[in-house]
Amino acid sequence: MRLWAFLALLVLLAGLAVVAALTIPWHRSPAPRADQVLALRDFPAEQVARARAFHSALRPGSYGSMAIGLVIALVLGLTPLGAWIVTQAGRPFGGHWLAQAVLGGFAVVLVAEIVTLPFAAWRRSILLEYGISTQTWGAWTVDLLKSWAVGAVIGGLALAGFYTVTHFAPRWWWAIGAVGAAGLVVLLSFVLPVLVEPVFNKFTPMADGPLRTSLMELAARDGVPVKDVLVADASRRTKAVNAYVSGIGPTRRIVVYDTMLTEATPDEVVSVTAHELGHAKDGDVLTGTILGALGTAAAVIALYLLGSWQWLLDRAGVDSIGEPRAIALLLAMVTLAGLVAGPAQAFVSRRIEARADTHALDLTGDAVTFEAMQRRLGTVNLSDPDPPAWEHTLFASHPSTVERMAAARAYARGER
Repeated sequence: MRLWAFLALLVLLAGLAVVAALTIPWHRSPAPRADQVLALRDFPAEQVARARAFHSALRPGSYGSMAIGLVIALVLGLTPLGAWIVTQAGRPFGGHWLAQAVLGGFAVVLVAEIVTLPFAAWRRSILLEYGISTQTWGAWTVDLLKSWAVGAVIGGLALAGFYTVTHFAPRWWWAIGAVGAAGLVVLLSFVLPVLVEPVFNKFTPMADGPLRTSLMELAARDGVPVKDVLVADASRRTKAVNAYVSGIGPTRRIVVYDTMLTEATPDEVVSVTAHELGHAKDGDVLTGTILGALGTAAAVIALYLLGSWQWLLDRAGVDSIGEPRAIALLLAMVTLAGLVAGPAQAFVSRRIEARADTHALDLTGDAVTFEAMQRRLGTVNLSDPDPPAWEHTLFASHPSTVERMAAARAYARGER
């Protein structure tokens, strides 16, 4: 089994490499540092200072939560404590393996959520202090409980399915589980925009008018069919502005925050929508889904191979990685893998976002409005226009504000 699993892992990793090589934009349009410096000077000094103070205030909570979350995952996964929690969770149901799988998984995750909850509240207090959040503590708590409920439903189904496979196919669960995990990633790509997004926001069709017409015409000119243009009631939660294209195929729609309609000009809304259409035009959601499916399948097989390491099993106090009592060990390995892969994922994301920026410039032909939109996004959202290089490299999913403004200036000069 280990040989077959190892060969399957090599095939998946090779497929992952091929898809990445063919779909990820390894070349990006220039954003000269000299232009970045000039762009930074366009921001009032007090605004830059306020944005940097805001992010400095956020860092202890963000990195503290990350560190404590890792410690909790390792303590639960690499000691018998995690297996004990799973056992106790299943005890009211006679220790049935399915009860252990679902309720034990909930219990392990809930421990980490509760321990890191003070950091989430800390972050929330900073958002309130700087005027980014518009939610009351009660509304924030409701959203938090909603997110836990959605995670419980998706996680519960995944755990039940996974451990059903390990229980009834103990020799081949790695193969069946890999296929099932990949299928789940694909399924969620289609259903999340339709079923989950409405849990957190109310979406209403944008009223007929010049802006809606411009956005629909923009999508048609770009060759990206969209079902509708919706407005999200983001203002009940935040003052931040944003827009995005959600869904795949028949579920695709343009979504604009109501905050953007009040803060940005119509041309700026068109500019940021052109960026989002770029993701659809280049198939970034589909590419992400394929990469996610292949990566998740590979992760399941890697967990199977690592799970046969007796030292790990002894540390966790379990007999097999395929038993429900090993849930905490699985989550510990997933947490570590996520931290290791994070910088590479951030790098790929920045390249994809830079390509979407270029798409927006090509589609609208308006570098001035694009730059104005980036300035507005940075100003309203209190983004650090030129963040520390180490932080940007490790965690940033988008080019910095000054990078995007510099890219627009280079584009206007004909540099590609």
